Amino acid sequence: MPTYTFKDNESGEIFDKTMKMSEKDIFLEQNSNLEIYIGQAPSVGDAVRLGVRKIDNGFREVLQKVAEKTPGGKGLKDNIR
Repeated sequence: MPTYTFKDNESGEIFDKTMKMSEKDIFLEQNSNLEIYIGQAPSVGDAVRLGVRKIDNGFREVLQKVAEKTPGGKGLKDNIR
């Protein structure tokens, strides 16, 4: 079941509630002072692949050793930068 974040327009309170998707609309109809609150988008992605962080040299060596021992691992060797 998903967790929804709601904001109470009267008090300004922000809280989470877990419920079925089908229950969300009914809950909002019964609580007219509430609205769905979207604060911050969840971070999605790998920091290394996005270029935010680089792989350290120790891990790079591990990947190179794995690539050397992998039969037919041509693609693996090409992806080590």
